[in-house]
Amino acid sequence: MKRLYASIFATAAAALMSSTAYAATEIQWWHAMTGANNEVVDNLAKEFNEGQKDYKIVPVFKGTYPETLNAGIAAFRAKQPPAIIQVFDAGSGVMMGAQGAIKPAADVLKAGGYTFDKSKYLAGIVAYYSKPDGTMLSFPYNSSSPILYYNKDTFKKAGLDAENPPKTWPEVFEAARKIKSSGASACGFTSTWLTWIQTENFAAWNNVSYGSNENGLGSTDVKLAFNAPLFVEHFQAIADLAKEGVFRYGGRTSEAKQLFMSGECGILTESSGGLGDIVKTGMNYGIGQLPYYEGHGPQNTIPGGASLWIFGGKSDAEYKGVAEFFNFLSQTKIQARLHQVSGYMPVTIAAYDETKKSGFYDKNPGRETPLLQMMGKPPTENSKGVRLVNLPQVRDIMNEEFESMLAGKQDAKAALDKAVERGNAAIQQAIGK
Repeated sequence: MKRLYASIFATAAAALMSSTAYAATEIQWWHAMTGANNEVVDNLAKEFNEGQKDYKIVPVFKGTYPETLNAGIAAFRAKQPPAIIQVFDAGSGVMMGAQGAIKPAADVLKAGGYTFDKSKYLAGIVAYYSKPDGTMLSFPYNSSSPILYYNKDTFKKAGLDAENPPKTWPEVFEAARKIKSSGASACGFTSTWLTWIQTENFAAWNNVSYGSNENGLGSTDVKLAFNAPLFVEHFQAIADLAKEGVFRYGGRTSEAKQLFMSGECGILTESSGGLGDIVKTGMNYGIGQLPYYEGHGPQNTIPGGASLWIFGGKSDAEYKGVAEFFNFLSQTKIQARLHQVSGYMPVTIAAYDETKKSGFYDKNPGRETPLLQMMGKPPTENSKGVRLVNLPQVRDIMNEEFESMLAGKQDAKAALDKAVERGNAAIQQAIGK
């Protein structure tokens, strides 16, 4: 009997030691993806986890982009941050300013045995998430560009050409009024992200300054300039459309997408990354480039979306797992698939080439639009991007003034002047001046 117990104990101990020895290192990945894009996150984690046994990526949804960033900051202060956090483009300056809290993605990849060759990645995307010396600080995950979506059935009902989307802003406004007046839909035009699309990308696409020092890429000491005449003209046009009931405001981030998907509004400017949800509706939709003003654009758009940042203070095993996961995400087949199912742009040149060779763009007109917009022309000082140490705070200020404008409480000039004045004060406070 003693021998039997001893044998059972030895077998159990061996099994326990074996399970401990092969326990996968868990790596938390906090993210802000919803809907179809959340499914992509879960599927990527599952595919990586099933492809090897040493590491387990654990995706954790933490809310909207701003909520996820705030959750990460709070977790870092509590000394319990995740290994990986998805941070939207507006948070890049915040993360770069906290370099003691993060580990550069390029360093983690190198330590994991992988060489980061930036020539293999789309230059416009990688540059935005890198230091001036070219060191990649975060891994571009879901880079996007704002584009125009339109409901082809609504266009037909309004007597518009469903195969020829409006290219300039005056054309958009005219089409939106026709959609509303014809009764084709209750609202002609809506837009997500008035800050990112109608201000930051508006500046780049029309080659006008958003702020001094290359919009913050050259120095943290920035004087905002988005109250210049072209911005005033544009936002006053939107305010007038809102007063007429032609433009409908959905919210500060991506909420307006629902107004388009429900058929309430006929035209939408939104991230290319919003495509997955639009496809799932079964809508007869079309894609056009981001509108511009004649005599100013088009120049080039700037990447939005988000990248993956790595917090410090983790174990060597976790960092090795992160390196393996980022290498997995860099694979051509993964990047090509991510691009094709989500609408986000591929990070690598090989994935772009593979998609092009497959005939995907021929079969799916408009899907190459965000890439052509971003890479069509070499960027100028006005169109390299926007990077402020407190861009999320500045965006909040802008949204407050935009909402007051859309409620009829002030005109566009007053709204933009106040946003610039308040934004400049917030920037000076953030940099300690």
